[in-house]
Amino acid sequence: MDNKTIIEKAKKIKLMAFDVDGVFTDGSLTFGEDGKEYKTFNAKDGQGIVCVEKAGIITVIITARENGTVEHRAKNLGITEFHQGIKYKLPVLEEIMKKYNLAYENVSYMGDDLPDICILENAGLSCCPKDAVDEVKNICDFISSKDGGRGAIRELCDIVLTSQGIIPLDIVKNSQKSK
Repeated sequence: MDNKTIIEKAKKIKLMAFDVDGVFTDGSLTFGEDGKEYKTFNAKDGQGIVCVEKAGIITVIITARENGTVEHRAKNLGITEFHQGIKYKLPVLEEIMKKYNLAYENVSYMGDDLPDICILENAGLSCCPKDAVDEVKNICDFISSKDGGRGAIRELCDIVLTSQGIIPLDIVKNSQKSK
């Protein structure tokens, strides 16, 4: 999809939803001897989430896995809606949209694998990291130049904000002044 069309779609975004494994993370699953699962997150992606939250955009995580580390990260970033253990994601997104009185054209979603297709087919701005599976890339409006867990979220956040006339640096400067 051409940049002009992506920008036009991004102007309408009021809710940004994300998968976790392969989007917030690089998709690796790391386990300790005790079976506890560990995740690694990208700080730049986190700053992108903080900026869109401060701009008034609703942020959402919908993930199939259940993990305390992800829950902690979501709380730390101020994610508006956090939903884990969700195998079929579309009904959860539709309930969130209803809660905030939003249409699909107001929703962006970033996913990387087959379970995300049900939402990507409906989202106003469908997005994926560069290393998403081909079936996902084939239906997405925006394919990041970055891999999952390596800045893909930040790139999308910056596009949505700048398309709406919001400069991410101004958000950071203004929040530092208010402290």
